[in-house]
Amino acid sequence: MFILTKENSIANHIIAELRDVKIQKDSYKFRKNLERLGWFLGYEISKTLQYQPHEVQTPLGTSQTSLIKDEVVLATILRAGLPFYQGFVNIFEQAESAFIGAYRQENNSDIEISVNLEYLASPNLDGKVLILIDPMLATGKSLVLAINNLLKNGKPKQIHVVTAIASEPGVKYLTENIECELWIGALDSILNAKSYIVPGLGDAGDLSFGEKL
Repeated sequence: MFILTKENSIANHIIAELRDVKIQKDSYKFRKNLERLGWFLGYEISKTLQYQPHEVQTPLGTSQTSLIKDEVVLATILRAGLPFYQGFVNIFEQAESAFIGAYRQENNSDIEISVNLEYLASPNLDGKVLILIDPMLATGKSLVLAINNLLKNGKPKQIHVVTAIASEPGVKYLTENIECELWIGALDSILNAKSYIVPGLGDAGDLSFGEKL
């Protein structure tokens, strides 16, 4: 498990702004910060991929380098994941994409919560590197549901799950149910009675695109 804020870097400033209630009032700034965080985490994941030698012709000669050999599929959960996902698209320009429509539903009480999945579009995943991008890992239920449904489209070579803010209970649930590499911006310890991360940052979808009815 990789936690970006375990070591101090400029990423601390991005996550601080994502959490800050004053800065959150600017939805454009919130979306751009999620996108920027995606750049950082995408770069870290790129270090783990398989590379192959490549020769580049320059105006004055040739240069030897190594380029990514793996086929990458970027997947995200609508709608909250879109700005975060955009950061990864900026890094992995040639990657295919998958999209999942899932949402949490409260049943009869604030405590009883289920997850509904109503839309999924994905390429074939056989032998590819799947990177699932979701800004919040709260209970982990929506991510496990999403991954299990994605796996109907093939067996990836490797699964990476990336989240801006995660809860310790969510990490436990995810890792007990899915074999994956986990990449986290910041890790919080608590889920409240409504299964929101504390201190967290609130509802990433609402902060990015406006409150839903």
